[in-house]
Amino acid sequence: MYISARERKIIEILLTESKELAVRDLAEQIGVSERTIHRDLKNVEDVLIEKNLMLHKKSGVGIQIIGEPSKIEELKMFLYNLNQTEYTPEERQTIILCELLESNGPVKLLGLANDLNVTVATVSNDLTKMEERMESVGLTLIRRRGYGVELKGSESAKRRTMRTMISEHLDETELLSITRESIQRRTSRQIDTIAERLLGLVEKSKLLVIEKVVESNIDELPYTMTESAFIGLVVHIALAIERIQKGEGIKAETSLYENEIGTKEYVYAEKIVGQLEQLFEIQIPRAEVAYITMHLKGAKIRHDNSYLMEDTSLQIAIKARSLIQHVGNYLGVQLSTNQSLLEGIVVHLKPAMYRIKNNMGISNPLLDRIKKDYGDLFRVVKSGVQEVFREHHVPDEEIGYLVMHFGAALSNMKEKRSFKTVVICSTGIGTSKMLVTRLQKEFPGLTDIQNVSLQDFKNMQVTDDLFVISTIPIPDSNLDYIIVSPLLNQDEISKIRSILNSRLNNKKINLTVQNTISPRKTRKGLMEEMQKIQELAGTIQTIIEGFELGEITGQVTKEQLLLEACQSLAAKNKIGMVEVVVQELLNREEHGGLGIPGTEMALYHARTNEINHPIFSIYRLEHPVRLSGMDNSLMSVQHIMIMLSPVDASNMEMEVLSYISSLLIESEDAMRIFQSNDEDNILELLTIRFDNYFNEKIQKIRSV
Repeated sequence: MYISARERKIIEILLTESKELAVRDLAEQIGVSERTIHRDLKNVEDVLIEKNLMLHKKSGVGIQIIGEPSKIEELKMFLYNLNQTEYTPEERQTIILCELLESNGPVKLLGLANDLNVTVATVSNDLTKMEERMESVGLTLIRRRGYGVELKGSESAKRRTMRTMISEHLDETELLSITRESIQRRTSRQIDTIAERLLGLVEKSKLLVIEKVVESNIDELPYTMTESAFIGLVVHIALAIERIQKGEGIKAETSLYENEIGTKEYVYAEKIVGQLEQLFEIQIPRAEVAYITMHLKGAKIRHDNSYLMEDTSLQIAIKARSLIQHVGNYLGVQLSTNQSLLEGIVVHLKPAMYRIKNNMGISNPLLDRIKKDYGDLFRVVKSGVQEVFREHHVPDEEIGYLVMHFGAALSNMKEKRSFKTVVICSTGIGTSKMLVTRLQKEFPGLTDIQNVSLQDFKNMQVTDDLFVISTIPIPDSNLDYIIVSPLLNQDEISKIRSILNSRLNNKKINLTVQNTISPRKTRKGLMEEMQKIQELAGTIQTIIEGFELGEITGQVTKEQLLLEACQSLAAKNKIGMVEVVVQELLNREEHGGLGIPGTEMALYHARTNEINHPIFSIYRLEHPVRLSGMDNSLMSVQHIMIMLSPVDASNMEMEVLSYISSLLIESEDAMRIFQSNDEDNILELLTIRFDNYFNEKIQKIRSV
């Protein structure tokens, strides 16, 4: 059983008293508030019950330990033999910060010193070291003789600090399982004292309730979340409720509501808040709904297969492409045509940029290892980020995740072979990809690898022949699996090799054989594969055969040029009512500029019932027009790209159109060709790229 220094001090004082002691006097002796004493007495009672003693409370008089003299002597011996906890300076400062964040007023230095088993001078020195760190997060330490120390700052800054501490000192992926153990099973497992302190920032029972509410709602979201993002959201809400119940509601500017209201995330946030209000019988301010919305947006992984069909995604893709070119040029390798790398970085950067712009921050428990093991690559990627994202401060934690994507791409250039494996990761797409490619590098037979989150794994049908590798413990599981770190150290490699050799010897399988026989497919499985391949081939064929390079002469407005372009398509029976399509294209522009920065191109796209098949066409203007770019700056546009699809377009069709979007900004050469007004060159580029894309997609379809 863990007993804090302050709880031990309370018991020791009570044992020296022959009569009741007032809580006020007890608080004065220890140097804390009466409220703090009342909170600590809950655990003190548990200790006494375990020792067959009782804490007697007499209203208006005080408290006293009562029981058999022999049991009291046993308690004294227990305290005597109890090791005094010694903390590192960093741990001490974390505990001090927890106390200050929990307190609504000043805290006495004597109380902190007693709690930590150190002198007041040591506490004072710790506070001096903490001052600069607090200022960097928007908080201020107020210290006055006779007054104590108090933490001042906005409620949002305090919560952000709490979340940061939890992510730094607690393994987020185990946070909820630790809580469940301590509540449901009361195991004898010793939990780190710092973890206990941090878990004390919120009631553990609240975490379980909130987890259930959030889990039931995010399942309805049109995208998935990483395990760490899910837990981060639960912790955020738990802290919010804890602070609201203490009268510390967050304040937000009206603009925050206006930016979030109406988004799909806001709708889910409202639903979550409504359920929590009923469960905890509290009123949650609208500002909290907005902040939960921001967390949902910041946790987004991928909306659908048309990840580059959104204007914001394409704008981020332009930045991602510049970053890829920077890193590739520095390393002397060709990365600009790596579609998987571009997709991975765009998928990570979209929520990352939202976090960066809203000062939300992110934890990266692997950062130190990444800097140590991939120091050169980290420096190259960081220099590229500073060059490409000059207007933003991108923290090292985000850069660390980007390094994983590049590391995966570089490792993936090597030979691969096949062996069925599932990898469970919870710290993000980049982590999963890095672990997968490290595994493939060390074990050439591991190519049939599926990486999933813990939540997704719970819903999987697991067979006995599946090799399960996880970066986190799998709660309540009887499976035979191996736990490794995401960056895979030498000991773990040896352990995996030993297990694989054992499995292979039992199954008489040789990993070195490259042309292994594929598992037997069902008729239904084969038909589904063929249907996907047929749909892929048909979509590509439709786009290439229907490609049109036109020219619009004379001085025209954007409305006129879109009308003329759509009339040209209608004349070839590619679209229905021209006016409807033109209006849809104009409506799309209302959501933001469509000009592609750094080019003379603008990408107009829409989905409407007036379209039967995916369409991609380019129109060159005799006289350039001034349009708003995706970065909101006015730019001169001479080439209009029009991309159209039916409302009920399939995922495959949307993915192919999204691939064309990425080609528009693939490289300087690609952009030059698309703006060349040379139909043969453009079709040649599309043919070569689609040929590679088709082969890659077939491999993915057939490996599922």
